[in-house]
Amino acid sequence: MSNLYLYNIGQIVTRPGSTAQHGAEAMRQIGVIEGPAAIIVRQGKIAFVGTMLEAEQVDHTDCVAYDAQGGCVLPGFVDSHTHLIFGGYREDEFQWRLAGDSYMSIMERGGGIANTMKATRSATAEELTQRASAHLDAMLSMGVTTVEAKSGYGMELDTEIKQLEVIRTLQEQHPIDLYPTFMGAHDTPPEYKGCSTDFIHYLCDTVMPVVVERGLAECCDIFTEKGVFDHEQTRILLTRAKELGLKVKMHADEIVSFGGAELAAELGCLSADHLLQISDKGIQALAQSDTVATCLPCTAFSLGEKYAPARRMIDAGCAVAVASDLNPGSCFSSSIPLMFALATIYMGMTVEEAVTALTLNGAAAIGRADQIGSIEVGKAGDLALLRFPSYKFLSYHFGVNLVRATIKAGTVYENKLVTPTPSV
Repeated sequence: MSNLYLYNIGQIVTRPGSTAQHGAEAMRQIGVIEGPAAIIVRQGKIAFVGTMLEAEQVDHTDCVAYDAQGGCVLPGFVDSHTHLIFGGYREDEFQWRLAGDSYMSIMERGGGIANTMKATRSATAEELTQRASAHLDAMLSMGVTTVEAKSGYGMELDTEIKQLEVIRTLQEQHPIDLYPTFMGAHDTPPEYKGCSTDFIHYLCDTVMPVVVERGLAECCDIFTEKGVFDHEQTRILLTRAKELGLKVKMHADEIVSFGGAELAAELGCLSADHLLQISDKGIQALAQSDTVATCLPCTAFSLGEKYAPARRMIDAGCAVAVASDLNPGSCFSSSIPLMFALATIYMGMTVEEAVTALTLNGAAAIGRADQIGSIEVGKAGDLALLRFPSYKFLSYHFGVNLVRATIKAGTVYENKLVTPTPSV
């Protein structure tokens, strides 16, 4: 943590609040302070936000000064859905998909999650830590300051614990904050083939109690999908997770319309994620609940599938977030620039909605909207400094990393790969 005086800001942009923002009007109501502006961070928390003229009335002699050079400052981005900890790669499977094989057909022939499971089980904790740390470095350079990280490539006690312990190690070693999610119910492992309900009970009775006892997770997730885990199995797992004190999430309605969104709202999930095949009934259920609808546009892009209907969801009153879904199979990318481009160009979101989706609503999707996700006094000093003067460049200058520096708890991490923009 550092005391920081960030000055000469061209524009400060944030959607203020401490809860998820529902619907178009709320998601578009971002606050804009035109520069020259300044932000003061003390002991990792935002202490002042305003114009430089106002900042002159505040003592900041104890702060390290950093010149924003006219760039726009936004809240640090929150990537609320990743499968960060994994062994092996699946580049061959990507080529199979390009040749026409479906995601489910690849799973049925022993690829997909099962392939990564084998590699993750055999990988050492040190190998998993090193790989994940490199991904976090890339995320930090793109303005990401908080990342949800799931287990789920072990699907048995030892490897699930190994993945979650790696997440804990990374939390201690890396600037990015990590939100740990237990996802043992990612698929049914070979040991339980044909006995998926027995596997769910194994997770409930044997694995989750150890996870909770060791304090390794804050949340539990499950892949609720036709041919994976059904509604009753989801109820059993998530009910037990809540009994043990975990918050809950769901992978829902990704491949077929399966009523997952409705179930997520009923069970009080923090978020329902994917939602490519969400029904109108599911949209209404999420709109009337506190469950965040998390869209993963890079996954739909990678799979060549239609995108989640973000425009319809927002117009119906849903609180929509966007996240990367970084994983070695269906989305080997954590690209913030690609997410903004897909969200605004192909999913019908305004750039203001996309900003809210990747900041405050992303924070709400992991239950931290009262701590992060907006630039407000008392919240974490997590910021993304662009090399352009306006947030609108996020969609306009598409596919390019615009982040000049990422500020985490007041400490500045410059992006050495980004050159200054002369016009700023």
